[in-house]
Amino acid sequence: MKYEKIIKWVLAALFVLGVVISLYGFVVGFETNGNSAVDVLLYCTYAYAGIALLAVLTGVVVIGGINNPKTLLKLLIGLVVVGAIVAVAYVLAPGTPAVGYLGEPVSDSTLKLTDTVLNLTYVAFGASIVALIVGWVVGATRK
Repeated sequence: MKYEKIIKWVLAALFVLGVVISLYGFVVGFETNGNSAVDVLLYCTYAYAGIALLAVLTGVVVIGGINNPKTLLKLLIGLVVVGAIVAVAYVLAPGTPAVGYLGEPVSDSTLKLTDTVLNLTYVAFGASIVALIVGWVVGATRK
């Protein structure tokens, strides 16, 4: 079975679905059904992210596990490491209110979650910079 053809048709179907949802929203009007354009696009994004996650899980767990069962152990170790990083980011998040914010009060859990996401963003940015530098050094030394 040709996986390239399956991927090509799935991507085409997702593209058509996105165009149809967008056109439907603009023709019918986003505000008539209580949703703004941003809400509709966010729901579409959630659906795409769910489909992508399902495809990755199927490909990694099922197909990778069948081909090489050791990959499942590596996957489990990777998930534990990611969970530990998220837990450390959550523990380090202060959860303090925004300075100068005059809007409605925000719950402590929302502030903590927001600070956790910011910490994870900083960690991902730092890791990408380190990966670029290591990649350049390794590439330069192998030549």
